[in-house]
Amino acid sequence: MLHLQEHPTVQQFLSRPHAKRESNPSRQLDAEWLRQLCLGAGADDVGFVEIDRPAIADQRRDILALFPWTKTLLSVICRMNREPIRSPARSVANLEFHHTNDEVNNVARKIVEGLERHGITASNPSAGFPMEMERFNAGKLWLISHKPVAVAAGLGQMGIHRNVIHPKFGNFILLTTILLGTEVTAYSNPISYNPCLACKLCVSACPVGAIGADGHFNFAACYTHNYREFMGGFSDWVEIIAESKDAKGYRSTVTDSESASMWQSLSFGANYKAAYCLAVCPAGEDVIAPFLTNRKGFVQAVVKPLQDKKETVYVVPGSDAEAHVERRFPHKKPKLVSNGLRPRTIQQFLRALPLMFQRNQSEGLTATYHFSFHGEETSHATISIQENILQVQDGHIGRANIRITADSRTWLGVLAKEQSLVWAFIRGKIRIKGSPKWLLALGKCFPS
Repeated sequence: MLHLQEHPTVQQFLSRPHAKRESNPSRQLDAEWLRQLCLGAGADDVGFVEIDRPAIADQRRDILALFPWTKTLLSVICRMNREPIRSPARSVANLEFHHTNDEVNNVARKIVEGLERHGITASNPSAGFPMEMERFNAGKLWLISHKPVAVAAGLGQMGIHRNVIHPKFGNFILLTTILLGTEVTAYSNPISYNPCLACKLCVSACPVGAIGADGHFNFAACYTHNYREFMGGFSDWVEIIAESKDAKGYRSTVTDSESASMWQSLSFGANYKAAYCLAVCPAGEDVIAPFLTNRKGFVQAVVKPLQDKKETVYVVPGSDAEAHVERRFPHKKPKLVSNGLRPRTIQQFLRALPLMFQRNQSEGLTATYHFSFHGEETSHATISIQENILQVQDGHIGRANIRITADSRTWLGVLAKEQSLVWAFIRGKIRIKGSPKWLLALGKCFPS
């Protein structure tokens, strides 16, 4: 058997004049050379962020756990065609989303291929899906949060609708991030202004009222409707099938068009139900002209068709979204569903509370709750609600209106509607000290 040094492949590598340099990860990449490589691969804009940038500090541990060689994050954008996204026909809009998503992933792959040819370690996590679905109940499926990286890389700022707005292309872009095992000679900085015009057109167009005029964002409302044929909505649909006694029972809950739509999402890529916030946004140098020259005409041509569209809007019963549809869009049909979100750990439950909180359901409620969990998980937390604002804190803070002590597994089972709350009280798995009315008031803020 040959020794390693005698192997033809090893000898061929050692004979290269730049073998030592190729294996040296400490060398810096010229920023302009890297930018031209990216643009040549099809990117519409790029920016560079060092791994130690404070703006992405909350991602650093997760990134290095999977890609320990990372020194630079390369943010890439590809622009979308505007008119397809603005179309009330969801098939047209979703086709553009899917094509651009494929394009940005292909561009990232070309960039990584070019870097590998130069001996540079690089990897391109997905721009969107696929994600790490075994982490579905853990609350974070994605490997990289592309939006904060793009902001740090100078590719735009977050608008009131929680989408990155590029100064030139507006919010008609899709993002991805490439990880490099090499430093770059010059890094990017955030732009000095926010392209968002604060015009509130996204507020007026959102069918579920997820975007508040005051800047509040109702994650649960957006997730339940726009992502109905993704993840949680899909789980709810499967459970409807499982609970149906027969075909007639299934059809009494799910219409033929809904079944066909789910088939289409399974066959051709999950379809968004709205994304109207992107469609109506007039921000960006290439986008703003029609809005500035004829605002009334812009609203009539772009915003009104989405507002006037007769469609099914998916909402959780008792949610702010249900009330919004009935009040603001009486011609749209609200359909009561579950969003399929079920925390499986106490930490997931506590982290999810701000995302699932329905602030209008807390009107008039001022209360402090002390939670004590024991059993498989031990945790102490304070939940306070005042003036429609929720706060979650570690430990017991302040004077509580009610104290809840619960076995952690039982509590999660009750939330998932797998166990009876009454039976949990009878068995002493959940105990309260204080009036039950406070627990009922809390539950109203988190309809499921």
